[in-house]
Amino acid sequence: MRRGKTFIISGPSGVGKSTVLSALLEKRGNVYFSVSATTRDPRPGEENGVHYHFLDVDTFRKWIVNDEFLEYAEYVGNFYGTPKKYVDTAMNQGKDVILDIEVQGAIQVTGKRPDVVRIFIAPPSWAELERRLTERGTDSQEKIQKRLLRAKVEFQTAHTYDYFVINDTVENAVRELDAIMTAEHCKPKERMEIISGR
Repeated sequence: MRRGKTFIISGPSGVGKSTVLSALLEKRGNVYFSVSATTRDPRPGEENGVHYHFLDVDTFRKWIVNDEFLEYAEYVGNFYGTPKKYVDTAMNQGKDVILDIEVQGAIQVTGKRPDVVRIFIAPPSWAELERRLTERGTDSQEKIQKRLLRAKVEFQTAHTYDYFVINDTVENAVRELDAIMTAEHCKPKERMEIISGR
């Protein structure tokens, strides 16, 4: 059985990653969407192991010491991280794993796992990104400007990724992501291992 691969998906806030990824998961079977661990309290309706793996701070720190995260960060007083064990279990079951993480996290993961495939999702234009952030209606104008500024910083690392997908429409972005994931399993190394029966 082929082993799964890990795909990192990064992109600025408001680019539509969640919408694209949920459509991709519907289209493509045998994919595990990595669930992050966090020390923040569950919000109403959130389930442990579904939305997050909810850990107390002491447990999270133990996991850091034991090198059990592919990446982690502290954000607004809480820890967030990607546990290795769930990713490895899924890959060993032949599933591809998707990590929806920001640029700094992607650098951490790549340092530990150089074979990950990194995909950057970008908006078709800055004006469109601003429109999407405004239409969400969740942020003040000041916060939107901060998000746009951060997006420009993230954009400067896009050239270090393996692939660059422009989310002009959800259908196009999903088609490109699906094609990338298929192509990654058509590399000679993997195909020759199948033929030689290793």
